[in-house]
Amino acid sequence: MKQVEITIKTPNRGFFIITDQILNAIDISDIKMGMMNLFLKHTSASLSINENFSDDVRIDLENFTNKLIPDGYDYIHSYEGKDDMPAHIKSSFFGVSLNIPITNGKLNIGTWQGIYLNEHRDIPSYRNIVITVY
Repeated sequence: MKQVEITIKTPNRGFFIITDQILNAIDISDIKMGMMNLFLKHTSASLSINENFSDDVRIDLENFTNKLIPDGYDYIHSYEGKDDMPAHIKSSFFGVSLNIPITNGKLNIGTWQGIYLNEHRDIPSYRNIVITVY
């Protein structure tokens, strides 16, 4: 079993592919069959797996989630601004953890799949992810 915690800076709100950052943070080459768990230690961002090629997918995801869960709605919780509660809802929708199989030293994901860090706040943020491999 291995574990490391990394910090990734998000420049603004959006969906960012972080597959390479995850793979550069921990060596999985010696694992024949195993699992990688990613856990994001925040309540206003999320993790997901989706298309890793076209920027259009990330733009469409951002636009759709902003229409589905808009800023400025009459939320009771707005302690950190108009994007605070919508960010918490989006985080709950997408989730803060992923389990990804490892086979023969590589993540066993599809050709067009990548790991996303989804930033739901407008301001740049530092996001901590615990990577556990077993």
